[in-house]
Amino acid sequence: MKHRRKKKWGAGLAALALAATGAVAAGLSWNTPEAEALTAPVAMTADDLPTHQTNGVVWALAQSGGQVFAGGTFSAVRPPGAAAGTSESPAVNFVALDAATGAPTSCKLSFTIGSGVATVRALAVSPDGSTLYAGGNFGTVNGVSRSRVAAIDIPTCTVKAGFNAGTVSAMVRGIGVSPDGGTVYLAGDFLTVNGQSRQRFAAVSPTGALTSWTANADQRGKAVETTPDGQHVVLGGDFNNVNGKATRAFSVVTAASGSVVRQMPAGSGGTAMASTSTVQNLYVDSSGIYTANEGTGGGVFDGRMALNLDAGFTVRWKDTCLGATQDVTVYKSVLYSVSHAHNCSSESQFPELNERQHLLAESTGSDRPLLSWFPDTDDGPSGTEQIGPRAIVAATGGGQDYMWVAGEFTRIASNGNRLQQGLVRMPAGPDTRSPVAVPDTFAGSNVTGGVKLTWRSSWDRDDSRLTYRVYRNGTQLAATAQGDSKFWTRPTVTFNDTTTEAGTTYNYQVAACDAANNCTARSATVTVTTPGTPTQTTLEATASADTYVNAGAPTTLYGTHQQLAVRGTSAYLGYLRFTVPAAPSGMVLKSAKLTVRTSSTSSAGSADSFSVVPVTGSWAEATTNYANRPALSATVLGTFTGPATTETDKTVTLNSGITPGSTANLAITSTGTDALWLWSRETSFDPKLTLTFGKP
Repeated sequence: MKHRRKKKWGAGLAALALAATGAVAAGLSWNTPEAEALTAPVAMTADDLPTHQTNGVVWALAQSGGQVFAGGTFSAVRPPGAAAGTSESPAVNFVALDAATGAPTSCKLSFTIGSGVATVRALAVSPDGSTLYAGGNFGTVNGVSRSRVAAIDIPTCTVKAGFNAGTVSAMVRGIGVSPDGGTVYLAGDFLTVNGQSRQRFAAVSPTGALTSWTANADQRGKAVETTPDGQHVVLGGDFNNVNGKATRAFSVVTAASGSVVRQMPAGSGGTAMASTSTVQNLYVDSSGIYTANEGTGGGVFDGRMALNLDAGFTVRWKDTCLGATQDVTVYKSVLYSVSHAHNCSSESQFPELNERQHLLAESTGSDRPLLSWFPDTDDGPSGTEQIGPRAIVAATGGGQDYMWVAGEFTRIASNGNRLQQGLVRMPAGPDTRSPVAVPDTFAGSNVTGGVKLTWRSSWDRDDSRLTYRVYRNGTQLAATAQGDSKFWTRPTVTFNDTTTEAGTTYNYQVAACDAANNCTARSATVTVTTPGTPTQTTLEATASADTYVNAGAPTTLYGTHQQLAVRGTSAYLGYLRFTVPAAPSGMVLKSAKLTVRTSSTSSAGSADSFSVVPVTGSWAEATTNYANRPALSATVLGTFTGPATTETDKTVTLNSGITPGSTANLAITSTGTDALWLWSRETSFDPKLTLTFGKP
């Protein structure tokens, strides 16, 4: 299916920096600001963006001039996040969308048929970007009679009167356009075009006139592309011969006549094509030919193949992952694919999964290793083949690049199973999401020279190289650890803290971060006491009570809420109570720090200034509201600027007001207008005091 080769995506990635921690980031150099948190050569994030949805299957994608065209079997579109059947607008088997916003454009086309099920299965754009070719099973486009193939003028979104191929006898499944725009190639189920014999492949002129080019296949054609020099045509499908020459599912023929110049042997293993495998789709650019393959039964070939544009069109590599591949595209030297991969052990990658991984990436130069790009969808609803994604295309809009994915899926598995049917897009940057897993199996032990910490590494959907921030007694250590990981391989990371003191108890936590400072929550706490006579120790106290009050709801109680709010106008005040431990024998309090964490609410962060002050009046978590709020001291114990992001810890040093062996009642106040929302003690991220004791 020729639907995206109008623009050659840049082959190079620019290295950004080698940070002091040793973490490597990679940047982009094509039409977009540099994205910072991707492991090269990946140049697309795994962060799905709000995109309009369809109410059925999307089979084909194409892009041009900031628009993405989607064709399939559906009747309506609806906004992002809307449930099926709600807020729908008519869209009969076609929708044009803004590449940058994901919203429908003003271009409206309706593909219908008198009997049977109408569908659009192939889309391709002419090299000059002015014409969209559509193929499938339809009889009219916006009321204009066109049999299974049509040309659309993109600027006006109208059917081109000057293109008419006559009657195509059966489904068109693939379309390719020559580099000069002078020939349009068709692939499908048909046996005749405009009354003349053409078996599964045909070529027409820009007016629709049938040419003499002939590449007859014995079984279904599914995809057709041309080589960049225009001299050859690449065929894919479910056939066993082309023009009488044996070739399984793949062939290269001349553009002049259709003469076969590259046959694909049938067989298992090596560079052969399994007799039960098909070529579902093709992508061709100056870097090579790439196939998307599907098969059934034993010895099946389900993966991807790369072939060189040399005289013999030799195989460069063959990826034998299991799980039918539906489509492929190249963006910046990376081959992105949509499939339902479930076993890549033959590639020394992930073993058999209990679920499917629907999107993958690998270098155009080598099938190993799989690269760190793991967004994911579901398979799709019952009543479909439950393949998941069907098509993929890279597009640009508003100066930004996006990877668009289409198919029969209904949810985004990589984003909490968010409702999203048929269409989704991901940007080239910036990366805004934290690694998936919090580091776990955290352990610590005393070793010569300090404390040794170990944990199972985290993993990220578009980063294999992660940096680990180690926190001791609530404060981040200057040194960091690093590790490479993917969802099926999470090796142990080791860190040695060589700045410990004798006879001291330390509480450690660790968080995983990417190069854009997207970090997981901190891990569970590991406590280690070093041997010898102590010179200092650190203790933690979590809140024993907390609440907030709201000037806008003066009698409402918030003591059981999972969040605390602070704002100057209209006022929110947050209250915290801690039972402060007594000082260890022979020690005094050296420092006290309060740590709070912003919640996951999208507006939780704030750039305003906040103060911690003593509460001088009495209060109770269960009964305090704005109307009966306690008095506050004018003494400021500490100030901080609110974190601007969600799920972010903030630690403030308190200069006084904490007495060992007593109860500390604190309030967080502000004079600003931007509310700060914090997790309360009803969650696992409750506020805490970190107290450091030492010799007088």
